[in-house]
Amino acid sequence: MANTIAELVFIPSIGVGHIISTIEIAKLFVNRDQHLSVTIFIFKTPPGSDSGSAITTYVTKSSAKMAMERIRLVELPQDETIPKPDPKAPMTFINEFIKSHCKNVTDAVSEIMSRPNSGRLVGFVIDMFCISMVDVANEFHVPTYVFYTSNAAFLGYKLCIQTLHDTQNQDVLELSNSDVEIAIPSFVNPVPAKVFPAVYQNQEGLEFLLYCVRKFREVKAIMVNTFLELETHAIDSLSSDTSFPLVYPVGPVLNLDDIAGKVQDSDVICWLDGQPPSSVVVLCFGSMGSFEEVQVKEIAYALERSGHRFVWSLRRPPSPEQTLKVVGDYEDPRVVLPEGFLERTAGVGKVIGWAPQVALLAHRAVGGFVSHCGWNSILESLWFGVPTAAWPMYAEQQMNAFEMVVEMGLAVEIKLDYKKDMFNTKSNTVVVTAEEIEGGIRRLMEDKTMRTKVKEISKKSRAAVAEGGSSYAAIGCLIQDFKMNLT
Repeated sequence: MANTIAELVFIPSIGVGHIISTIEIAKLFVNRDQHLSVTIFIFKTPPGSDSGSAITTYVTKSSAKMAMERIRLVELPQDETIPKPDPKAPMTFINEFIKSHCKNVTDAVSEIMSRPNSGRLVGFVIDMFCISMVDVANEFHVPTYVFYTSNAAFLGYKLCIQTLHDTQNQDVLELSNSDVEIAIPSFVNPVPAKVFPAVYQNQEGLEFLLYCVRKFREVKAIMVNTFLELETHAIDSLSSDTSFPLVYPVGPVLNLDDIAGKVQDSDVICWLDGQPPSSVVVLCFGSMGSFEEVQVKEIAYALERSGHRFVWSLRRPPSPEQTLKVVGDYEDPRVVLPEGFLERTAGVGKVIGWAPQVALLAHRAVGGFVSHCGWNSILESLWFGVPTAAWPMYAEQQMNAFEMVVEMGLAVEIKLDYKKDMFNTKSNTVVVTAEEIEGGIRRLMEDKTMRTKVKEISKKSRAAVAEGGSSYAAIGCLIQDFKMNLT
């Protein structure tokens, strides 16, 4: 039994970010124990999405390399009957899309386990959005583990909302759409409802949240992409709830491949090489982060007035017919920038399209990061010791920003309650003024106390994943748990 291979099935959600995070944590497991083997099932992206080609490229490039590390990537067939998402019910679409693959996953797992010399299936590790796959794992009589790609405090928010609704019979929609501050056990400070995710402030989104948390309660454990030293309070709060599964902080789980390789020869990296240490602010808003022309101009005015060196990843808004609102690049950014902006700032800044974010944050010249506060981006900035100015846009980013700014003092605010409807590009969005943006950039680049705190947490993030660290130990506990399922 000691030499039996323990087989794990990993199921990420759609989107390159979810897939990359899943591959990275799979690597952590197989590199720690030679008796573990992983199969990762990849969903084909729904029709109408520009991210499909990016996922295919990434999977193709990764497959050969993964096979050497006892990791297989298997692309599942697409259910052609799935309709395009309804902007009014995006979470319902995600849930139905995942559920539509349950039979495909069942068939694929059965086929893998029937092969000669296959190992023993010991568990499913599923993305936090793939919670319907718990039922598939139950068919094979193995436990489910959730890989929660956001943070522990936000997991605690979901648990709190479900508890208020199911056990205290509160009208959580009324609460979520009010102007009050709400005590959430995973946060130290009361949280203003205005930073709750917009996607959960309606009946459709609430029902999905409740469904997910109820299913979370059925799993064996939840591994969270965070580390104990960063979210001590939130993790202690979750761990004290004996009605909830064990929570393991296993992060930061990062893909740092972009630091090396051809990106080092890119024009923007060469430009950074000539700048003073910690003098450049990077503006980057993620794979779905874009602004309309009026907001682009306000950002430009703010950068010009601030006088700080900058690298700005300026992306083109998606077309309305796209299913997943992945942005693209402008052929010529002058069409949305103020006249003469590029010429006036030629010596102090660069406007680019897609950004090699990890390589930028790793560069010695970068001293600040204006970010949408996606959790992966926050972890990357902390890893490299770069302080953040918070400009959240969608999903849970407002709560991430609140945690970083108010709870921890590791970021400054540009606008914590800024919200953009990622499923309806034509919806009205508040314009953040040049004055607000300039003030945020100045605080970001000049707050020495915050910079010191970020440098300290950077050291702790690296120690957490090193041998003897808190996340290293959590991975070890999970491996022992997997292998216990062999008996």
